[in-house]
Amino acid sequence: MLHLYIGNKNYSSWSMRPWVMLRQAGIPFREVMVRFDSFEPDSHFKRSLQSISPTGKVPVLVDDSVSPAPLAVWDTLAIAEYVAECHPEQALWPMDPTARALARSACAEMHSGFSALRQACPMNIEARLPDIGALIWRDQPAVRADVQRLTSLWEGLLDRYGGPLLLGEFSIADAYYAPVCMRLITYGLPVSPTVQAYIERIQALPGVQAWIQDALAEQDFLPFEEPYRLSR
Repeated sequence: MLHLYIGNKNYSSWSMRPWVMLRQAGIPFREVMVRFDSFEPDSHFKRSLQSISPTGKVPVLVDDSVSPAPLAVWDTLAIAEYVAECHPEQALWPMDPTARALARSACAEMHSGFSALRQACPMNIEARLPDIGALIWRDQPAVRADVQRLTSLWEGLLDRYGGPLLLGEFSIADAYYAPVCMRLITYGLPVSPTVQAYIERIQALPGVQAWIQDALAEQDFLPFEEPYRLSR
């Protein structure tokens, strides 16, 4: 059985990626929520994960069917690769080698890039912050550059493979960029009609909808995750 350890659904973009991938693909797993309190070494969050993950971070995928001891996979890209290898019938990576290489490239770019957008616009699904987004857009050219790069990447793949998703059918790449779609919605950043339509299709996926509904139901308000609000 797969066990996926995640943080708060409202805030944890890294947790969202493998959760949406597994849920959208219909792969059974058990969710283990480890709510954020702080990231200090003695926090409940860190203490809960210390025997699970060597990094003390989420997400972590634990496969207890592996012997002689359960296997912990503690990086989102490694989790995606492991699940794809264990479930080749789901074609989570495209079958075509060229499409697969492009999907992996897109995921790796997300994994290591878009730092200005991620820093200025932390994921906060419950919030609507278009006024903040307008100031970010006006004052932070690096954020505008990140959105321009996203636009080029997404429009290029959608044009090449004909949609409705980045590589045609749902893939790991769509799960990887789902949190970015949430950021663009929350902060109301301007995007092209093609990108807006893609965001709406991602938002409508059953796996994404399930994550959003859970995020909206959370009652936690964590000041260290809320640079722009004093209350929920």
